[in-house]
Amino acid sequence: MKLNYISIGYSVDGKYCPAKIKESCIIDGVEFDVRIKDDRFTLIIRSQHDISLSGIYAEFDYQYDKNCRLFFNGYQSWTDSKEQTVNGRMYRLNRFPGFLIRKYQLKAYGDMLFTRYGRKKGQMHGFSYAYVREGGDYTLFGSLCEHTGFTVIRSDTKKGILAFEKDCTAFENGENSIGGELRVTGEYKALDIAICRGSEDEVFDRWFSLLGTPKPRGKRISGYTSWYNHYDRINERTIKADLDGFKAAGIKPDVFQIDDGYQQKVGDWLCIDDDKFPNGMKAVADSIRAEGIIPGLWLAPFAAAKDSQIANEHKDWLVTDGYYPIVCGSNWGGFYALDIYNEEVREYLRHVFDVVINRWGYGLVKLDFLYAACIMPRRNKTRGEIMHDALVFLREICGDALILGCGVPLVSAFGLVDYCRVGCDVSLLWDDVFYAKHMHRERISTKNTLLDTIYRRQLDGRAFRNDPDVFLLRKNNIKLSNEQKKTLAVVNALYGGVLFTSDNVAEYDTEQRKMYDMLQKLDKDNVLSVDTDGRKTTVKYGYFDETAEIIIKH
Repeated sequence: MKLNYISIGYSVDGKYCPAKIKESCIIDGVEFDVRIKDDRFTLIIRSQHDISLSGIYAEFDYQYDKNCRLFFNGYQSWTDSKEQTVNGRMYRLNRFPGFLIRKYQLKAYGDMLFTRYGRKKGQMHGFSYAYVREGGDYTLFGSLCEHTGFTVIRSDTKKGILAFEKDCTAFENGENSIGGELRVTGEYKALDIAICRGSEDEVFDRWFSLLGTPKPRGKRISGYTSWYNHYDRINERTIKADLDGFKAAGIKPDVFQIDDGYQQKVGDWLCIDDDKFPNGMKAVADSIRAEGIIPGLWLAPFAAAKDSQIANEHKDWLVTDGYYPIVCGSNWGGFYALDIYNEEVREYLRHVFDVVINRWGYGLVKLDFLYAACIMPRRNKTRGEIMHDALVFLREICGDALILGCGVPLVSAFGLVDYCRVGCDVSLLWDDVFYAKHMHRERISTKNTLLDTIYRRQLDGRAFRNDPDVFLLRKNNIKLSNEQKKTLAVVNALYGGVLFTSDNVAEYDTEQRKMYDMLQKLDKDNVLSVDTDGRKTTVKYGYFDETAEIIIKH
Protein backbone atom coordinates (compact mmCIF):
# COMPACT_ATOMS: atom_id res chain seq x y z
CA MET A 1 0.00 0.00 0.00
CA LYS A 2 1.24 3.45 -0.92
CA LEU A 3 -0.49 6.64 0.21
CA ASN A 4 -1.65 8.77 -2.70
CA TYR A 5 -3.05 11.64 -0.66
CA ILE A 6 -5.29 12.63 2.23
CA SER A 7 -8.01 15.15 1.45
CA ILE A 8 -9.37 17.11 4.41
CA GLY A 9 -12.16 19.66 4.29
CA TYR A 10 -12.21 22.01 7.26
CA SER A 11 -13.06 25.58 8.20
CA VAL A 12 -11.38 28.05 10.54
CA ASP A 13 -13.39 31.09 11.67
CA GLY A 14 -15.90 30.43 8.92
CA LYS A 15 -13.23 30.32 6.21
CA TYR A 16 -13.11 27.06 4.22
CA CYS A 17 -9.55 25.70 4.12
CA PRO A 18 -9.32 22.47 2.10
CA ALA A 19 -6.05 20.60 2.43
CA LYS A 20 -4.42 17.83 0.40
CA ILE A 21 -1.49 16.25 2.21
CA LYS A 22 0.73 13.17 2.08
CA GLU A 23 2.61 13.48 5.34
CA SER A 24 2.49 15.16 8.74
CA CYS A 25 2.30 18.92 8.57
CA ILE A 26 0.96 22.09 10.20
CA ILE A 27 -1.32 24.37 8.18
CA ASP A 28 -2.68 27.62 9.61
CA GLY A 29 -2.04 26.39 13.13
CA VAL A 30 -3.77 23.06 12.56
CA GLU A 31 -1.58 19.97 12.98
CA PHE A 32 -2.19 16.92 10.80
CA ASP A 33 -0.33 13.97 12.31
CA VAL A 34 -0.02 11.19 9.70
CA ARG A 35 1.43 7.85 10.80
CA ILE A 36 1.86 5.05 8.31
CA LYS A 37 3.28 1.70 9.31
CA ASP A 38 3.07 -1.73 7.77
CA ASP A 39 0.35 -2.72 10.25
CA ARG A 40 -1.42 0.58 10.99
CA PHE A 41 -2.51 3.87 9.47
CA THR A 42 -3.48 6.78 11.72
CA LEU A 43 -4.55 10.38 11.13
CA ILE A 44 -4.79 12.65 14.17
CA ILE A 45 -5.87 16.28 13.91
CA ARG A 46 -4.85 18.77 16.60
CA SER A 47 -5.91 22.37 16.94
CA GLN A 48 -5.78 24.89 19.78
CA HIS A 49 -8.84 26.68 18.44
CA ASP A 50 -12.18 25.60 16.98
CA ILE A 51 -12.16 24.06 13.52
CA SER A 52 -15.06 22.52 11.62
CA LEU A 53 -14.49 19.27 9.75
CA SER A 54 -16.61 18.58 6.68
CA GLY A 55 -14.77 15.65 5.06
CA ILE A 56 -11.81 13.30 5.50
CA TYR A 57 -10.66 10.96 2.73
CA ALA A 58 -7.40 9.00 2.55
CA GLU A 59 -6.55 7.20 -0.70
CA PHE A 60 -3.95 4.45 -1.19
CA ASP A 61 -2.61 2.54 -4.15
CA TYR A 62 -3.55 -1.13 -3.78
CA GLN A 63 -2.81 -3.96 -6.17
CA TYR A 64 -5.69 -6.42 -6.36
CA ASP A 65 -4.97 -9.88 -7.66
CA LYS A 66 -7.57 -10.80 -10.28
CA ASN A 67 -8.52 -13.93 -8.32
CA CYS A 68 -8.78 -12.32 -4.89
CA ARG A 69 -12.00 -12.01 -2.92
CA LEU A 70 -13.12 -8.84 -1.16
CA PHE A 71 -15.45 -8.36 1.78
CA PHE A 72 -16.95 -5.04 2.89
CA ASN A 73 -19.06 -5.05 6.05
CA GLY A 74 -22.50 -3.52 5.46
CA TYR A 75 -23.77 -0.56 7.45
CA GLN A 76 -25.96 -2.42 9.93
CA SER A 77 -27.14 -5.91 10.93
CA TRP A 78 -29.53 -6.32 8.01
CA THR A 79 -27.31 -4.88 5.25
CA ASP A 80 -26.29 -7.50 2.68
CA SER A 81 -22.63 -8.41 3.21
CA LYS A 82 -20.80 -11.08 1.29
CA GLU A 83 -17.48 -11.71 -0.41
CA GLN A 84 -17.15 -10.22 -3.89
CA THR A 85 -14.81 -10.70 -6.82
CA VAL A 86 -12.77 -7.77 -8.16
CA ASN A 87 -15.70 -7.07 -10.52
CA GLY A 88 -18.26 -6.81 -7.74
CA ARG A 89 -20.37 -3.77 -6.93
CA MET A 90 -22.95 -2.66 -4.40
CA TYR A 91 -26.67 -2.69 -5.11
CA ARG A 92 -28.24 0.76 -5.46
CA LEU A 93 -31.91 1.80 -5.40
CA ASN A 94 -31.85 2.68 -9.09
CA ARG A 95 -34.63 0.38 -10.29
CA PHE A 96 -37.27 1.39 -7.78
CA PRO A 97 -39.67 4.29 -8.49
CA GLY A 98 -38.75 7.43 -6.57
CA PHE A 99 -42.24 7.99 -5.18
CA LEU A 100 -42.21 4.51 -3.63
CA ILE A 101 -38.75 5.09 -2.18
CA ARG A 102 -40.10 8.19 -0.46
CA LYS A 103 -43.42 6.63 0.55
CA TYR A 104 -41.83 3.61 2.22
CA GLN A 105 -38.68 5.41 3.41
CA LEU A 106 -36.51 2.77 1.77
CA LYS A 107 -33.30 4.77 2.22
CA ALA A 108 -33.83 5.15 5.95
CA TYR A 109 -32.85 1.57 6.82
CA GLY A 110 -29.26 1.73 5.64
CA ASP A 111 -26.54 4.10 4.47
CA MET A 112 -28.15 5.42 1.28
CA LEU A 113 -29.19 8.61 3.06
CA PHE A 114 -25.59 9.69 3.57
CA THR A 115 -23.18 7.51 1.60
CA ARG A 116 -21.96 7.84 -1.97
CA TYR A 117 -22.41 4.66 -4.04
CA GLY A 118 -20.09 3.67 -6.87
CA ARG A 119 -21.66 2.97 -10.24
CA LYS A 120 -19.00 0.80 -11.85
CA LYS A 121 -17.71 -2.72 -11.33
CA GLY A 122 -15.04 -2.86 -8.66
CA GLN A 123 -16.36 0.23 -6.87
CA MET A 124 -17.45 -1.16 -3.51
CA HIS A 125 -17.67 0.13 0.02
CA GLY A 126 -18.42 -0.97 3.56
CA PHE A 127 -18.27 0.19 7.15
CA SER A 128 -15.73 -0.34 9.92
CA TYR A 129 -13.92 -3.37 8.51
CA ALA A 130 -13.11 -5.04 5.24
CA TYR A 131 -10.69 -7.66 4.00
CA VAL A 132 -8.97 -8.89 0.86
CA ARG A 133 -8.48 -12.64 0.65
CA GLU A 134 -6.14 -14.58 -1.60
CA GLY A 135 -6.80 -18.24 -0.90
CA GLY A 136 -6.23 -18.62 2.84
CA ASP A 137 -4.24 -15.39 3.17
CA TYR A 138 -6.17 -12.42 4.53
CA THR A 139 -5.42 -8.72 4.71
CA LEU A 140 -7.89 -7.16 7.14
CA PHE A 141 -8.52 -3.42 7.44
CA GLY A 142 -10.25 -2.75 10.75
CA SER A 143 -11.12 0.63 12.25
CA LEU A 144 -10.07 1.27 15.83
CA CYS A 145 -12.02 4.51 16.37
CA GLU A 146 -15.64 4.04 15.29
CA HIS A 147 -16.85 5.72 18.49
CA THR A 148 -15.73 9.07 17.01
CA GLY A 149 -17.50 8.49 13.69
CA PHE A 150 -18.07 5.63 11.28
CA THR A 151 -15.30 4.75 8.83
CA VAL A 152 -16.28 4.02 5.23
CA ILE A 153 -13.81 1.73 3.44
CA ARG A 154 -13.84 1.97 -0.37
CA SER A 155 -12.32 0.14 -3.30
CA ASP A 156 -11.90 0.85 -6.98
CA THR A 157 -10.29 -2.34 -8.22
CA LYS A 158 -10.00 -1.13 -11.82
CA LYS A 159 -7.93 1.88 -10.74
CA GLY A 160 -6.09 0.01 -7.98
CA ILE A 161 -7.43 2.17 -5.14
CA LEU A 162 -8.27 1.47 -1.51
CA ALA A 163 -9.59 4.43 0.51
CA PHE A 164 -10.76 5.30 4.02
CA GLU A 165 -13.38 7.98 4.56
CA LYS A 166 -14.68 9.39 7.85
CA ASP A 167 -18.39 10.05 8.30
CA CYS A 168 -17.91 13.29 10.21
CA THR A 169 -21.21 15.07 9.58
CA ALA A 170 -22.62 16.47 12.81
CA PHE A 171 -24.78 19.54 13.29
CA GLU A 172 -26.76 21.42 15.89
CA ASN A 173 -30.51 21.02 16.22
CA GLY A 174 -32.25 23.72 14.26
CA GLU A 175 -30.50 23.20 10.94
CA ASN A 176 -32.91 21.91 8.31
CA SER A 177 -30.62 19.60 6.35
CA ILE A 178 -28.73 16.35 6.66
CA GLY A 179 -25.12 17.39 6.75
CA GLY A 180 -23.05 19.99 8.51
CA GLU A 181 -19.64 20.02 10.07
CA LEU A 182 -18.11 18.50 13.17
CA ARG A 183 -16.59 21.14 15.45
CA VAL A 184 -13.29 20.02 16.93
CA THR A 185 -10.96 21.58 19.50
CA GLY A 186 -7.84 19.90 20.77
CA GLU A 187 -7.10 16.38 19.50
CA TYR A 188 -9.36 14.38 17.21
CA LYS A 189 -8.49 10.86 16.05
CA ALA A 190 -9.93 10.98 12.55
CA LEU A 191 -8.75 7.63 11.20
CA ASP A 192 -7.08 4.70 12.92
CA ILE A 193 -6.89 1.59 10.76
CA ALA A 194 -5.34 -1.70 11.83
CA ILE A 195 -3.82 -3.58 8.86
CA CYS A 196 -3.62 -7.25 9.79
CA ARG A 197 -2.13 -9.96 7.58
CA GLY A 198 -2.24 -13.71 8.04
CA SER A 199 -4.77 -16.50 8.33
CA GLU A 200 -8.44 -15.86 9.00
CA ASP A 201 -8.12 -16.40 12.74
CA GLU A 202 -4.85 -14.51 12.99
CA VAL A 203 -6.15 -11.29 11.42
CA PHE A 204 -9.40 -11.18 13.38
CA ASP A 205 -7.68 -12.09 16.65
CA ARG A 206 -5.18 -9.29 16.07
CA TRP A 207 -7.88 -6.70 15.28
CA PHE A 208 -9.94 -7.59 18.34
CA SER A 209 -6.83 -7.52 20.51
CA LEU A 210 -6.13 -3.97 19.36
CA LEU A 211 -9.78 -3.02 19.91
CA GLY A 212 -9.62 -4.39 23.44
CA THR A 213 -13.09 -5.89 23.12
CA PRO A 214 -13.80 -8.24 26.03
CA LYS A 215 -14.80 -11.80 25.23
CA PRO A 216 -18.59 -12.16 25.17
CA ARG A 217 -20.05 -13.67 28.32
CA GLY A 218 -22.95 -15.31 26.53
CA LYS A 219 -22.83 -19.02 25.80
CA ARG A 220 -24.40 -20.56 22.72
CA ILE A 221 -28.15 -20.67 23.26
CA SER A 222 -31.01 -22.59 21.73
CA GLY A 223 -34.57 -21.40 21.86
CA TYR A 224 -37.70 -19.98 20.38
CA THR A 225 -39.08 -16.68 19.11
CA SER A 226 -42.73 -16.13 18.23
CA TRP A 227 -42.21 -13.89 15.20
CA TYR A 228 -41.70 -16.19 12.21
CA ASN A 229 -44.92 -18.11 12.60
CA HIS A 230 -47.38 -15.81 14.34
CA TYR A 231 -45.75 -12.43 13.60
CA ASP A 232 -47.70 -9.82 15.62
CA ARG A 233 -50.75 -12.11 15.89
CA ILE A 234 -49.79 -13.47 19.28
CA ASN A 235 -51.76 -13.92 22.48
CA GLU A 236 -51.55 -15.93 25.68
CA ARG A 237 -53.02 -19.04 24.00
CA THR A 238 -50.53 -19.13 21.11
CA ILE A 239 -47.59 -18.49 23.42
CA LYS A 240 -48.72 -21.19 25.85
CA ALA A 241 -49.28 -23.69 23.03
CA ASP A 242 -45.75 -23.25 21.68
CA LEU A 243 -44.25 -23.34 25.18
CA ASP A 244 -46.16 -26.52 25.97
CA GLY A 245 -44.92 -27.91 22.65
CA PHE A 246 -41.35 -27.98 23.93
CA LYS A 247 -42.42 -29.84 27.05
CA ALA A 248 -44.45 -32.33 25.02
CA ALA A 249 -41.45 -32.94 22.75
CA GLY A 250 -39.12 -33.42 25.71
CA ILE A 251 -36.98 -30.43 24.66
CA LYS A 252 -35.81 -27.77 27.09
CA PRO A 253 -34.60 -24.66 25.23
CA ASP A 254 -32.42 -22.04 26.89
CA VAL A 255 -34.62 -19.09 25.90
CA PHE A 256 -38.28 -18.62 24.99
CA GLN A 257 -38.69 -15.13 23.50
CA ILE A 258 -41.92 -13.23 22.86
CA ASP A 259 -41.70 -10.90 19.88
CA ASP A 260 -43.70 -7.93 18.59
CA GLY A 261 -47.47 -7.91 19.19
CA TYR A 262 -47.90 -7.87 22.96
CA GLN A 263 -47.92 -4.06 23.25
CA GLN A 264 -50.66 -1.72 22.04
CA LYS A 265 -48.25 0.42 19.99
CA VAL A 266 -44.54 0.37 19.29
CA GLY A 267 -43.00 2.79 21.75
CA ASP A 268 -45.74 2.34 24.37
CA TRP A 269 -44.02 -0.67 25.88
CA LEU A 270 -45.88 -0.76 29.18
CA CYS A 271 -49.32 -0.39 27.57
CA ILE A 272 -50.11 -4.07 27.07
CA ASP A 273 -52.85 -5.30 24.75
CA ASP A 274 -55.20 -6.65 27.44
CA ASP A 275 -57.33 -8.54 24.91
CA LYS A 276 -54.29 -10.60 23.93
CA PHE A 277 -52.61 -10.84 27.31
CA PRO A 278 -55.31 -10.39 29.99
CA ASN A 279 -53.02 -11.66 32.76
CA GLY A 280 -50.18 -9.33 31.82
CA MET A 281 -46.61 -9.93 30.76
CA LYS A 282 -45.32 -10.87 34.21
CA ALA A 283 -47.60 -13.89 34.28
CA VAL A 284 -46.24 -15.01 30.91
CA ALA A 285 -42.64 -14.61 32.09
CA ASP A 286 -43.44 -16.54 35.26
CA SER A 287 -44.87 -19.45 33.25
CA ILE A 288 -41.75 -19.62 31.10
CA ARG A 289 -39.37 -19.41 34.03
CA ALA A 290 -41.36 -22.13 35.82
CA GLU A 291 -40.15 -24.52 33.09
CA GLY A 292 -36.52 -23.63 33.84
CA ILE A 293 -36.30 -21.49 30.68
CA ILE A 294 -35.12 -17.87 30.37
CA PRO A 295 -38.03 -15.65 29.28
CA GLY A 296 -37.19 -13.15 26.52
CA LEU A 297 -39.02 -10.08 25.27
CA TRP A 298 -38.72 -7.98 22.10
CA LEU A 299 -38.55 -4.18 22.21
CA ALA A 300 -37.44 -1.44 19.82
CA PRO A 301 -36.29 1.03 22.49
CA PHE A 302 -35.51 3.99 20.23
CA ALA A 303 -38.60 3.63 18.00
CA ALA A 304 -42.01 5.22 18.38
CA ALA A 305 -44.81 4.48 15.92
CA LYS A 306 -46.49 7.54 14.43
CA ASP A 307 -49.74 6.67 16.20
CA SER A 308 -48.19 5.84 19.58
CA GLN A 309 -48.89 7.83 22.72
CA ILE A 310 -45.19 8.55 23.07
CA ALA A 311 -44.95 10.13 19.62
CA ASN A 312 -48.12 12.18 20.01
CA GLU A 313 -47.80 13.31 23.62
CA HIS A 314 -44.03 13.91 23.68
CA LYS A 315 -43.10 15.45 20.35
CA ASP A 316 -40.07 17.08 21.98
CA TRP A 317 -38.68 13.57 22.58
CA LEU A 318 -38.33 12.88 18.85
CA VAL A 319 -35.31 13.30 16.60
CA THR A 320 -36.09 16.05 14.09
CA ASP A 321 -34.47 17.78 11.14
CA GLY A 322 -35.07 21.07 12.92
CA TYR A 323 -38.71 21.26 11.85
CA TYR A 324 -40.23 17.78 11.51
CA PRO A 325 -39.61 14.36 13.10
CA ILE A 326 -37.39 12.07 11.03
CA VAL A 327 -39.22 8.99 9.73
CA CYS A 328 -36.95 5.97 10.23
CA GLY A 329 -38.87 3.43 8.14
CA SER A 330 -42.33 2.31 7.08
CA ASN A 331 -42.87 -0.40 9.72
CA TRP A 332 -46.08 0.00 11.78
CA GLY A 333 -47.29 2.71 9.40
CA GLY A 334 -44.07 4.69 9.88
CA PHE A 335 -42.03 5.35 13.00
CA TYR A 336 -39.85 8.03 14.56
CA ALA A 337 -36.70 7.89 16.67
CA LEU A 338 -36.38 8.93 20.30
CA ASP A 339 -33.54 11.33 21.11
CA ILE A 340 -31.24 9.53 23.54
CA TYR A 341 -29.80 12.85 24.75
CA ASN A 342 -33.18 14.03 26.02
CA GLU A 343 -33.19 13.41 29.78
CA GLU A 344 -36.92 12.64 29.81
CA VAL A 345 -36.37 9.96 27.14
CA ARG A 346 -33.60 8.43 29.23
CA GLU A 347 -35.79 8.39 32.33
CA TYR A 348 -38.64 6.82 30.35
CA LEU A 349 -36.40 4.04 29.04
CA ARG A 350 -34.89 3.45 32.47
CA HIS A 351 -38.39 2.94 33.81
CA VAL A 352 -39.40 0.64 30.92
CA PHE A 353 -36.41 -1.65 31.40
CA ASP A 354 -36.75 -1.64 35.18
CA VAL A 355 -40.31 -2.92 34.74
CA VAL A 356 -39.48 -5.44 32.00
CA ILE A 357 -36.43 -6.91 33.72
CA ASN A 358 -36.93 -6.42 37.44
CA ARG A 359 -40.73 -6.49 37.83
CA TRP A 360 -41.89 -8.70 34.99
CA GLY A 361 -38.80 -10.92 35.15
CA TYR A 362 -37.51 -11.14 31.56
CA GLY A 363 -33.90 -12.34 31.52
CA LEU A 364 -33.20 -11.60 27.84
CA VAL A 365 -34.29 -8.55 25.85
CA LYS A 366 -34.15 -8.50 22.07
CA LEU A 367 -33.56 -4.85 21.17
CA ASP A 368 -34.45 -4.09 17.57
CA PHE A 369 -34.30 -1.20 15.06
CA LEU A 370 -31.38 0.27 17.02
CA TYR A 371 -30.03 2.16 13.98
CA ALA A 372 -32.84 4.68 14.54
CA ALA A 373 -30.85 6.26 17.38
CA CYS A 374 -28.20 7.57 14.97
CA ILE A 375 -30.26 8.19 11.84
CA MET A 376 -29.51 11.91 12.18
CA PRO A 377 -26.18 13.39 13.33
CA ARG A 378 -26.86 16.12 15.87
CA ARG A 379 -25.62 18.05 18.90
CA ASN A 380 -22.15 18.14 17.34
CA LYS A 381 -22.02 14.36 17.43
CA THR A 382 -21.44 12.04 14.50
CA ARG A 383 -23.59 9.00 13.79
CA GLY A 384 -20.84 6.75 15.13
CA GLU A 385 -20.59 8.67 18.38
CA ILE A 386 -24.38 8.68 18.85
CA MET A 387 -24.66 4.95 18.19
CA HIS A 388 -21.86 4.23 20.66
CA ASP A 389 -23.51 6.41 23.33
CA ALA A 390 -26.86 4.70 22.71
CA LEU A 391 -25.42 1.20 23.18
CA VAL A 392 -23.52 2.21 26.32
CA PHE A 393 -26.78 3.60 27.73
CA LEU A 394 -28.69 0.40 26.92
CA ARG A 395 -26.02 -1.74 28.56
CA GLU A 396 -26.25 0.42 31.67
CA ILE A 397 -30.03 0.25 32.05
CA CYS A 398 -30.29 -3.46 31.23
CA GLY A 399 -27.88 -4.41 33.99
CA ASP A 400 -27.12 -8.13 34.01
CA ALA A 401 -29.96 -9.08 31.64
CA LEU A 402 -28.86 -10.64 28.36
CA ILE A 403 -29.10 -8.33 25.35
CA LEU A 404 -29.74 -9.55 21.82
CA GLY A 405 -29.09 -6.59 19.52
CA CYS A 406 -30.66 -6.25 16.08
CA GLY A 407 -30.79 -3.67 13.30
CA VAL A 408 -27.60 -2.04 14.59
CA PRO A 409 -24.26 -0.91 13.10
CA LEU A 410 -22.26 -3.91 14.26
CA VAL A 411 -19.00 -2.40 15.53
CA SER A 412 -20.97 -0.09 17.83
CA ALA A 413 -22.34 -3.20 19.53
CA PHE A 414 -18.96 -4.89 20.07
CA GLY A 415 -18.58 -5.79 23.74
CA LEU A 416 -21.89 -4.14 24.69
CA VAL A 417 -24.43 -6.78 23.70
CA ASP A 418 -24.30 -10.49 24.45
CA TYR A 419 -25.85 -11.62 21.17
CA CYS A 420 -26.35 -9.76 17.90
CA ARG A 421 -28.13 -10.32 14.62
CA VAL A 422 -25.66 -10.50 11.75
CA GLY A 423 -28.10 -10.65 8.83
CA CYS A 424 -31.47 -9.53 7.58
CA ASP A 425 -34.78 -11.18 8.50
CA VAL A 426 -35.57 -14.68 7.28
CA SER A 427 -38.48 -14.89 4.85
CA LEU A 428 -41.03 -17.68 4.52
CA LEU A 429 -39.90 -17.64 0.88
CA TRP A 430 -36.32 -18.16 -0.30
CA ASP A 431 -35.81 -14.62 -1.59
CA ASP A 432 -39.13 -12.98 -0.70
CA VAL A 433 -41.61 -11.70 -3.31
CA PHE A 434 -40.30 -10.64 -6.75
CA TYR A 435 -40.59 -6.87 -6.31
CA ALA A 436 -38.73 -6.98 -2.97
CA LYS A 437 -35.53 -7.89 -4.85
CA HIS A 438 -35.34 -4.28 -6.05
CA MET A 439 -35.76 -2.77 -2.59
CA HIS A 440 -33.13 -1.66 -0.09
CA ARG A 441 -30.11 -3.73 0.94
CA GLU A 442 -31.71 -4.44 4.31
CA ARG A 443 -34.75 -6.20 2.85
CA ILE A 444 -36.17 -9.51 4.10
CA SER A 445 -34.49 -12.47 2.37
CA THR A 446 -33.60 -15.98 3.51
CA LYS A 447 -30.90 -16.19 0.85
CA ASN A 448 -29.30 -12.90 1.88
CA THR A 449 -29.30 -13.66 5.58
CA LEU A 450 -27.54 -16.98 4.92
CA LEU A 451 -24.77 -15.15 3.07
CA ASP A 452 -24.55 -12.55 5.84
CA THR A 453 -24.23 -15.32 8.41
CA ILE A 454 -21.46 -17.04 6.49
CA TYR A 455 -19.39 -13.94 5.80
CA ARG A 456 -19.73 -12.35 9.23
CA ARG A 457 -18.85 -15.61 10.93
CA GLN A 458 -15.59 -14.23 12.36
CA LEU A 459 -17.47 -11.97 14.78
CA ASP A 460 -18.96 -14.92 16.68
CA GLY A 461 -17.18 -15.40 19.99
CA ARG A 462 -15.09 -12.25 19.48
CA ALA A 463 -17.56 -9.33 19.38
CA PHE A 464 -20.62 -11.18 20.71
CA ARG A 465 -22.34 -14.45 19.89
CA ASN A 466 -23.80 -14.26 16.39
CA ASP A 467 -27.55 -14.46 15.86
CA PRO A 468 -28.18 -15.77 12.32
CA ASP A 469 -31.97 -15.51 12.82
CA VAL A 470 -34.27 -18.53 12.96
CA PHE A 471 -34.36 -21.92 11.27
CA LEU A 472 -37.76 -23.35 10.29
CA LEU A 473 -38.48 -27.06 9.84
CA ARG A 474 -42.28 -27.03 9.98
CA LYS A 475 -44.48 -27.98 7.02
CA ASN A 476 -47.32 -25.49 7.46
CA ASN A 477 -47.28 -21.69 6.96
CA ILE A 478 -44.04 -21.75 4.99
CA LYS A 479 -43.02 -21.81 1.32
CA LEU A 480 -39.41 -22.93 1.64
CA SER A 481 -38.59 -26.28 0.04
CA ASN A 482 -37.25 -29.08 2.20
CA GLU A 483 -33.77 -28.49 0.80
CA GLN A 484 -33.99 -24.76 1.53
CA LYS A 485 -35.14 -25.43 5.08
CA LYS A 486 -32.21 -27.80 5.57
CA THR A 487 -29.77 -25.24 4.16
CA LEU A 488 -31.07 -22.56 6.50
CA ALA A 489 -30.95 -24.87 9.53
CA VAL A 490 -27.44 -26.21 8.87
CA VAL A 491 -25.86 -22.80 8.15
CA ASN A 492 -27.40 -21.39 11.34
CA ALA A 493 -26.07 -24.30 13.36
CA LEU A 494 -22.59 -24.12 11.83
CA TYR A 495 -22.11 -20.40 12.29
CA GLY A 496 -24.56 -19.24 14.96
CA GLY A 497 -24.27 -18.56 18.66
CA VAL A 498 -28.07 -18.35 18.74
CA LEU A 499 -30.08 -21.30 17.45
CA PHE A 500 -33.73 -20.25 17.53
CA THR A 501 -36.82 -21.53 15.76
CA SER A 502 -40.41 -20.28 15.55
CA ASP A 503 -41.91 -23.74 15.16
CA ASN A 504 -44.14 -25.65 17.54
CA VAL A 505 -41.67 -28.49 17.98
CA ALA A 506 -44.37 -30.88 19.24
CA GLU A 507 -45.62 -31.04 15.64
CA TYR A 508 -42.31 -32.40 14.28
CA ASP A 509 -42.33 -35.82 12.66
CA THR A 510 -39.48 -38.31 13.08
CA GLU A 511 -37.28 -36.78 10.35
CA GLN A 512 -37.80 -33.22 11.57
CA ARG A 513 -36.94 -34.24 15.13
CA LYS A 514 -33.83 -36.02 13.91
CA MET A 515 -32.75 -32.84 12.09
CA TYR A 516 -33.48 -30.71 15.18
CA ASP A 517 -31.32 -32.96 17.35
CA MET A 518 -28.49 -32.98 14.79
CA LEU A 519 -28.45 -29.18 14.68
CA GLN A 520 -27.70 -28.99 18.39
CA LYS A 521 -24.46 -30.88 17.75
CA LEU A 522 -23.19 -28.87 14.78
CA ASP A 523 -20.93 -25.83 15.15
CA LYS A 524 -18.10 -24.05 13.36
CA ASP A 525 -15.69 -26.92 14.09
CA ASN A 526 -17.66 -28.96 11.55
CA VAL A 527 -16.87 -26.52 8.72
CA LEU A 528 -14.28 -27.82 6.27
CA SER A 529 -14.17 -24.93 3.79
CA VAL A 530 -16.08 -21.94 2.43
CA ASP A 531 -15.50 -20.18 -0.89
CA THR A 532 -17.20 -18.10 -3.56
CA ASP A 533 -16.72 -17.56 -7.27
CA GLY A 534 -18.87 -14.44 -7.23
CA ARG A 535 -21.93 -16.30 -8.47
CA LYS A 536 -22.37 -18.80 -5.65
CA THR A 537 -21.00 -19.62 -2.21
CA THR A 538 -20.07 -23.19 -1.31
CA VAL A 539 -19.76 -24.42 2.27
CA LYS A 540 -18.35 -27.88 2.90
CA TYR A 541 -18.87 -29.46 6.29
CA GLY A 542 -18.44 -32.78 8.04
CA TYR A 543 -20.68 -34.59 10.48
CA PHE A 544 -19.31 -37.76 12.08
CA ASP A 545 -17.92 -39.74 9.13
CA GLU A 546 -19.97 -37.96 6.46
CA THR A 547 -19.19 -34.85 4.43
CA ALA A 548 -21.67 -32.62 2.65
CA GLU A 549 -21.81 -29.27 0.96
CA ILE A 550 -24.21 -26.36 0.78
CA ILE A 551 -24.42 -24.18 -2.34
CA ILE A 552 -26.09 -20.76 -2.20
CA LYS A 553 -26.48 -18.85 -5.44
CA HIS A 554 -25.94 -15.10 -5.11
